[in-house]
Amino acid sequence: MARKPPNRKTAAKTPLPQSVAKPGRNDKKKKAAGPMLTVRHMGRRDINRVWDFLKVSFRDVNAETVEFQRPRSKHRFEEIYEEEGIDQLVFEIDSDIVAYAECSYEVIGSDNWINPRYFEKRDMRPLFVDELEVHPEYHGRGVGSFVLEQLHHIARVHGLNALVLEVAENNERALGWYKKRAFKKLDAAIFMACPVEIEPELLPPRELPPAKGEAPVADDSDAGESMG
Repeated sequence: MARKPPNRKTAAKTPLPQSVAKPGRNDKKKKAAGPMLTVRHMGRRDINRVWDFLKVSFRDVNAETVEFQRPRSKHRFEEIYEEEGIDQLVFEIDSDIVAYAECSYEVIGSDNWINPRYFEKRDMRPLFVDELEVHPEYHGRGVGSFVLEQLHHIARVHGLNALVLEVAENNERALGWYKKRAFKKLDAAIFMACPVEIEPELLPPRELPPAKGEAPVADDSDAGESMG
């Protein structure tokens, strides 16, 4: 069973992998380092900035697609920040927001028409990707791939074996992008999912060498002692 995510108000967040500069050769042909892409959890002070970013990111999407993807009000966006079980991630370059992702660990909301039993019958433990937006000026530069890598990482550390997201049927660019990354259509018309390889949080048992001068212990059933 998947472990529930930490409470954002009382516990530490899931570690987020950061983009790091790769060391290069010390020669005259060394290329200049590219921009550094970072990711962090959204804070209350980010709400207005992220909302403005989302409006920009939808500018180039046609009105029919936006309508199909259930438009969201700013009031609802503020309410989501207060809900538990939802991660909101901000991706930045030089303090400028270039991408945003929002994911949840279970079906949330009374207006949600997802049927959890669909996934239970197929042994799917999904991380639901509610939003994934990249600034139009950064399309094709690897930002979206880094966002998706981050979502895979979150799913793995929480023992979830699938990413599930919703895409408008007429958003051909997005559909093509996800299909290239192993997403496939589910029975529902506009949902797509891709498998995730799980990484256990705890390391497996490890055999240690016997202490110097001691023979290997045949039966260690009494070896453990209480620290109390």
